Amino acid sequence: MSDNVLKKGAIIFTSKPFVFTLNSKHRTTRCDNCLKSGKVLKCSACQYVYYCNRSCQKESWPIHKAECLNLKKILPKIIPDAARLMARIILKLNRGGVDEVGYYTETNFRKFKDLMSHYSDLKKDAKRLEHFTTLCAVLCEFLGGEIMPNIAELMGIYGRMCTNCFNILDLNMNTIGAGIYLGASIIDHSCKPNAIAVFEGTTIIIRTIMDLPSLDWSQIRISYIDLLNSNKDRREELNNSYYFWCDCERCKQVEPMAEAAACPNLSCDSPCLIEADNCKKCGTKISEEFKNTFREVTDFTIHHLEEMKTMAYLDVSKICLKKQKNVLHKFNIQYIRTLETAHIAAVNLECWEDAELYGKELIPGYLLYYGEIHPLTGLLYLTTGKIQLHLEKPEEALKVLEIASEVLMITHGDKHSLVREELKPLLYQANMESNKNINGI
Repeated sequence: MSDNVLKKGAIIFTSKPFVFTLNSKHRTTRCDNCLKSGKVLKCSACQYVYYCNRSCQKESWPIHKAECLNLKKILPKIIPDAARLMARIILKLNRGGVDEVGYYTETNFRKFKDLMSHYSDLKKDAKRLEHFTTLCAVLCEFLGGEIMPNIAELMGIYGRMCTNCFNILDLNMNTIGAGIYLGASIIDHSCKPNAIAVFEGTTIIIRTIMDLPSLDWSQIRISYIDLLNSNKDRREELNNSYYFWCDCERCKQVEPMAEAAACPNLSCDSPCLIEADNCKKCGTKISEEFKNTFREVTDFTIHHLEEMKTMAYLDVSKICLKKQKNVLHKFNIQYIRTLETAHIAAVNLECWEDAELYGKELIPGYLLYYGEIHPLTGLLYLTTGKIQLHLEKPEEALKVLEIASEVLMITHGDKHSLVREELKPLLYQANMESNKNINGI
């Protein structure tokens, strides 16, 4: 093995953002500077943003002072998240941010102007143009005309923001903010990535998830989108959001299961194409009646999953799962997404038996679509172990938490707060309780 080999779990990039914003729905529960949740106090001047302490308020002041009065001026209106991020970019560029550099090697760096703007693609994108026009109106009211760049510059800023923005995630991989990271913008996409981005507060950390022969930035790939989707849907999302047609190894492979039906023969587990007349494996006929049922169940599922995007309902999820039984294949994306919704709802309602059941059923789907080494796979094992401790099943919890540890030590590392504050205490608890059970105490 060469000395240059990068082992999986190696940190290859870390940086603070060029600019960032906290999502407005979290503004009264999280600090606007470090993004931590907890007891927060309102900025007395604008009455809009909240901070966890004086030092966070002080650290945020250089960027916040330029927006503070404007936020107060528009109250009780809430400024759209994209408008606030774009305003912060404009304010930063106006006070010397054009010269700020983000290094990704010792000698290579990027400035904001080096980010791709996709100017010509934007001009042909009706949906984005409409969004841009709306944002310009909001920004005019928010910032005032005198510091607004001209329309061509504004569109360049908007394009760079749209196609280079990272969602900032909390410990549970939920989006809590958005940021522009100059150096990290060098990294291209793959639906079969060899690296991942995790966050500690606003700091981005890029880690390898497989062994690599060397650090060659032209070969480093992260995923820009959620990988739990069919080739067709992932490619459309990437094309709509980032203006490229993905040609990665995964997108070129045939995927027989993403939209598959279950075989009508219950003793066969082969995925069936609904357009086919027979199961490829066992030859069972796929009747017109079964095909109609499959389409009805798929439409029903898509409709309810769309309705549950903001709030997961356990009863609705259970109805969907009941209809899907013996109709959708166990690796059909819609089935896995329904399981995911049921799992989230059960955890939120503290229905631990249901939460454990759905968590266990989700694991094979996560392994298939996210892969063995992925933050979401690691988190699912962690959550399942935590639930099993609630259910007083320490031996089972210990096994699952040990798998979580193998994954999260690669994706997050032992210094990350998820590992230090969540995983390690749970492992300790599971160990203690297992030993008590073994020793009959």
